[in-house]
Amino acid sequence: MDPIADLLTCIRNANQALKPEITVPHSNIKESAVKLLKEEGYLDSYNVEGDVKRSIRIGLKFKGRKGVITDLQRASRPGLRRYTSAKDIPLVLGGMGVAVVSTPQGLMTGHDARRHNLGGELLFKVW
Repeated sequence: MDPIADLLTCIRNANQALKPEITVPHSNIKESAVKLLKEEGYLDSYNVEGDVKRSIRIGLKFKGRKGVITDLQRASRPGLRRYTSAKDIPLVLGGMGVAVVSTPQGLMTGHDARRHNLGGELLFKVW
């Protein structure tokens, strides 16, 4: 099972169903991805809960009856990894969206990865 694809699917489904809050099983990469989405303004809040069986409670952000997130698209997947250099990190919708890249220094947006001259695995795009 692909934890990133599972997270993106849960967020996409909750966004379409106008659910204000969801809970997903915890993993470190999911927590980093959710933290980035929160910092970029796509999520309202997140909280890690539990000691033994941890989970992440995610608060989605809405504008009226539409979600702030228009779409989430998985770029690299377990069957077909997609790696990119710093100069080849794509702009999402001409800079209106965000590409999330897994670099040696952790997960960061495509803009930050280009600024630090770091390439890595292009995980997903959000707009």
